[in-house]
Amino acid sequence: MTAIVGERAEALIVDLGISRPEELDIEAIAFDSQVEVVYEPMKGCEASLVGYRHRAIATINPSGVRGRERFSVAHELGHWHLHRGRSFRCRVDDPETNLSADRSLEREADSFAAHLLLPRPLFNPVIKSFGTPTFQQLINVAHDFETSILTTTLRLADVNTQPVIVACYDRNGKRWAIPAQDIPTRWRLKEELDEDSFTYDLLHYGTECPGLRKQPANVWFRNNDAGEYEVQEQCLISTGGTALVLLYLESSMFEVGPDWNIDRKYNEHGSYIPRRQSAR
Repeated sequence: MTAIVGERAEALIVDLGISRPEELDIEAIAFDSQVEVVYEPMKGCEASLVGYRHRAIATINPSGVRGRERFSVAHELGHWHLHRGRSFRCRVDDPETNLSADRSLEREADSFAAHLLLPRPLFNPVIKSFGTPTFQQLINVAHDFETSILTTTLRLADVNTQPVIVACYDRNGKRWAIPAQDIPTRWRLKEELDEDSFTYDLLHYGTECPGLRKQPANVWFRNNDAGEYEVQEQCLISTGGTALVLLYLESSMFEVGPDWNIDRKYNEHGSYIPRRQSAR
């Protein structure tokens, strides 16, 4: 479904003949879709969509952050193109607390918005030119496309052209992690920050991480063999006392087989406890 959602969003870009980031006028794209965009203060949500027949009004809560406002518009356009016939009140910046009764619809609208604001034909060549993008380069991309650094970084993982995991940690541990599709599922991130990670230093001591730096992979991964590999790490302070993290895996981490021991539990006799029993 995600691929179809992305294709529908990027088809709008092709139909409008958009070929440069500065041509991604989200209000004009909405107008072409017969959606009027209105900016008004709102309580309890960031955006709403009300449609009737072939026209709709998207109301956006002004935030003063252009990237956030543009994503809100693009998110509501996603609802209009994908879920027409329904009305929505959305916390676009926080899907986990979205006011919609169906979070899957919110994820689809998020995906539509990301493809619309950072379409592959425009985004991928820029990313490819960097080799292994740093946060500084992603910030420049976000500026050119008028998107937030969070949206831009998540899109990096989504396009699956880099061996990257994007994660969010706070002092208590992992909030979420988004791996590129080709990252082997055997690699499991630690729930708590390792004191040797640059992200730990950033959150606890304010030590900035100006570029990608190598780390033993066992600083980040729970696998017993992680110490045989290296990753590149960079981190950036995000909202609410969290850190946004880039982790690039080395190529040899894609060649190793499954790790059958990860997440397995054993009894006092050393026998494996099947998952269905351990849940009792």
